[in-house]
Amino acid sequence: MPTLAELTRTPNALAPHYSRFRVGERLLLTGHSHQAWPDAGFEGQIEAWNDAAELVDGKWERAFAKADRVRRGFATLLGCDAREIALAGNTHELVVRFLSALPLAKRPRLITTDGEFHTLRRQLDRVAEAGVAEVVKIPADRPDEIAPRILQALDDRTAAVLVSSVLFGSGRIVRGLGAVAVEGRRRGAEVLIDVYHHLNVVPFSVREMSLGEAFIVGGGYKYCQLGEGNCFMRVPPGTALLPVITGWYSEFARLEQRAAGQVPFGEGAARWAGATYDPTSHYRAARVFDFFEREGLGAKLLREVSQHQVGLLAAEFDRLGLNPALVTRDRSVPLDQLGGFLALASPHALDLSRKLKEKGVSTDARGELLRFGPAPYLADAQITAAMAALGETVRDLRG
Repeated sequence: MPTLAELTRTPNALAPHYSRFRVGERLLLTGHSHQAWPDAGFEGQIEAWNDAAELVDGKWERAFAKADRVRRGFATLLGCDAREIALAGNTHELVVRFLSALPLAKRPRLITTDGEFHTLRRQLDRVAEAGVAEVVKIPADRPDEIAPRILQALDDRTAAVLVSSVLFGSGRIVRGLGAVAVEGRRRGAEVLIDVYHHLNVVPFSVREMSLGEAFIVGGGYKYCQLGEGNCFMRVPPGTALLPVITGWYSEFARLEQRAAGQVPFGEGAARWAGATYDPTSHYRAARVFDFFEREGLGAKLLREVSQHQVGLLAAEFDRLGLNPALVTRDRSVPLDQLGGFLALASPHALDLSRKLKEKGVSTDARGELLRFGPAPYLADAQITAAMAALGETVRDLRG
């Protein structure tokens, strides 16, 4: 297992494992959106092709074994049983299946926030627009108030709460969601937690966070370094929900026992399965999960590295002494209340991100938020250089 010191120096001890992404040569600060893939993932891509070429339709036994490895990987990060994990190519598939299972005719109310990622934001906006359900949005500008406000908004007409554990725009951690899950269950409402910006950068535990009754969605495109096509939904044991939008894999184990006039479902998470998919993503993900395990890249170390890097970004930004009318950060938020990136507020965020890209620094912007997302394969010198480039860019902007 590498130490923090080995991951701060130049060259970073992990960088050689990411040779195809050339992480030691580039300033890739979009780690909150798309982290580099380790070379092990490329080996998985090749393995998938070779199995398909050699085994043709017989590849599926090996492909399903890879899917099981992916379930175990996500279950380990969540602190739950792998049998609780349903897989899909993206979280939207899973959210749609979840929404299709809700008794919206009897409980036509959904609660969310105005700070959700596009998967939830767009779909829930359309649900409201089409008159399928009433969507109540809790303001996300004060993350510490989100859980209490959701609890106040819960009523017997609420079918579900859909909320993130780390806000994708600001990086703020939303606390108190365990109480929401418990109260939601008591009131007969389902709770779905989006952990995409939480998993593998902030330690997570279903049990310790009192989320045993919650559905949990997320994926591997960001901090898990699994690439596209690797998303999951953790299904609470014992749930009676049945999706209306359902794929034939959900009856995979019962194809020979279909009852006339009745759509069969598998047990537990199998109820939420989809249909035929490209298994290449699971080959890649299985190799990457093995890589993280082999290298000792566990939750505690990854959080230590992330907090160091986000802290370094904040300190270097403060040292620049830039005009706060042009770009600033919320210094009232302690580092331990942030996920894996630093968000800077600027009316020129989009322009700054574009100009930084021209200087060889990859960031991204959401509205008036410029986001710097480090990753464990970056050395401190790279982070310092990226923030220095921001200083130059802002001074050019001012000029």
